[in-house]
Amino acid sequence: MKDKLKSMGIIINNEKLLTEALTHSSYSNEHKTSNYERLEFLGDAVLELITSEYFFLNEDYDEGRMSKIRASYVCEEALDEYGKKINLKKYIRVGHGQINNINATIVADVFEALLAVIYLENNYEIARKFVLKLMVPYIEKGITFNQDYKSILQELVQTDKKSLEYIIKSETGPAHNKKYEIELIIDDTVYGCGIGKSKKQAEQAAAKDAYEKCIRR
Repeated sequence: MKDKLKSMGIIINNEKLLTEALTHSSYSNEHKTSNYERLEFLGDAVLELITSEYFFLNEDYDEGRMSKIRASYVCEEALDEYGKKINLKKYIRVGHGQINNINATIVADVFEALLAVIYLENNYEIARKFVLKLMVPYIEKGITFNQDYKSILQELVQTDKKSLEYIIKSETGPAHNKKYEIELIIDDTVYGCGIGKSKKQAEQAAAKDAYEKCIRR
């Protein structure tokens, strides 16, 4: 990852901090090391500032519209897409039980943690350029993320007169950094599963999983 960032003009001297940003809790639990969660907290704040500043300076939207459009470009789906552009998944360290399930949630979290390292090791301007280089092409092409899959599925289910329910499968993590895993049940059958930092986010992820795996086919 250090060489990949260097090719983008970003120098990271603290390799320990970079390794921490790329380490999932499943790996840290197995190997008794630190993980990305604290860095993710900082990276989330830096990302919000960068995107808020961008839309404030480049668009004449009111507060409500700026909040909505910003959410589209900092959501899990968007961060996972940015992560693909830098092949981030390749560098993430996970435990044995997670090795085949480096999902969008993990990639998005690591992206935020990586952004925190870039910010700490360089400065805000370098972090800003890194984010906008990945984000702006989607904005310019009018590509948005974070579709309301819950509403889409609800309409489909109502058409077929089927029952739909979201069930919390697990709730983990400290109060300031909760992770929810939710299953989407349609007529007593599990159609999708999603993980998120909030119940609402996890429900959207489960709805998207169901839509992409089952409903759309």
